[in-house]
Amino acid sequence: MVTIEHVRSRFVKHFDGRLGNIYAAPGRINIIGEHTDYNNGFVLPGAVAYGIMCEIRPNGTNTVQLYSIDFKDRVEFSIDSKEGPKASWARYIFGVMRELQKKGLDIKGFNAAFSGDVPPGAGMSSSAALESCFGFALNDLFGEGKGITSWDLALIGQTTEHDYLGMNCGIMDQFASVFGQKGKVMKLDCRSREFEYIPFETNDYTLLMCNSGVKHSFASEEGNAYNERRNSCETVSKILGVETLRDADFNMLAAKKDEINPIDYKRAVYVLGEKERVIAVCDALKAGDFETVGKKMYETHEGLSKDYEVSCEEIDFLVDIARKNNVTGCRIMGGGFGGCTINLVKNEYVKAFAENAKAEYKKTFQRELLVFEAKIGDGARKIE
Repeated sequence: MVTIEHVRSRFVKHFDGRLGNIYAAPGRINIIGEHTDYNNGFVLPGAVAYGIMCEIRPNGTNTVQLYSIDFKDRVEFSIDSKEGPKASWARYIFGVMRELQKKGLDIKGFNAAFSGDVPPGAGMSSSAALESCFGFALNDLFGEGKGITSWDLALIGQTTEHDYLGMNCGIMDQFASVFGQKGKVMKLDCRSREFEYIPFETNDYTLLMCNSGVKHSFASEEGNAYNERRNSCETVSKILGVETLRDADFNMLAAKKDEINPIDYKRAVYVLGEKERVIAVCDALKAGDFETVGKKMYETHEGLSKDYEVSCEEIDFLVDIARKNNVTGCRIMGGGFGGCTINLVKNEYVKAFAENAKAEYKKTFQRELLVFEAKIGDGARKIE
């Protein structure tokens, strides 16, 4: 768990001993609604009590000096730089800074050190946490009178992914990291940006994450696969004559089946099904019906694995283990190609499931399985 003391000790060591301000932003989980955000559909994320923490202080120059505690890497660049740094972790911060400058912020040079406890590649969006943390921090330090809203910060994070990292993501990750509230998930309409907080009171259940250790990197090989699936959705939308698959239904899809590539067709089937599952899960949560929530989670995984084809052998194995160990609901979480499963487990089965999953995973893949609880936390903030 990243702590203020840990971040501060490195900041003081690397930047002349003077203190700065501390900021934090969370990663996120998503109960259901994968690959629906860029189709203008609905998602149901929540911020988690894992994220990025930074200490930052203006340095009176035109130079940005960054230190990644976790990578043990230091980067410097001018605030006027057009190209920016080459290190991918630093490009997230550079992109956020540049987009805030476009909004009129007179950003001066600053020193910053940061660390995180969102497992990279786990599907919990460490990148959105990084963007939101620095977006909130820079706006707090340099944005007085500029009227930068929380939605601006979320959209700046998304633009950073698109224009500085080549990752055409939707808005869900950045939204959750900025708007999160402890003990609540959020039903977000990705088209209208309207959202509602839904209490996530799991007194009899625990959310467990099982990290497969299979890392994905959407900014590289899997980024191409992600963008390819987005292109599939856009292709089908054009054939159906709608803006996005949000506006389509199964009858429309079936009527045009002969005109659609079979792979694109399967992907559209998944998206339309997921659109309906998100609504069903929101209704179930309001009714306290966690059995329905779990059933829909399993259905989502089946679609992601068979139709959208973003799972992998290790993740499918973990979902099978969940079914055999009385887990109410389980699915791959995040964009896919590795990372974590999210598991809705009755408290009485938590210990046995965790132990069995670790043992079976180690036996089959000769790899340690990390199992940890996901608690719903707050969004981007300054830590006083």
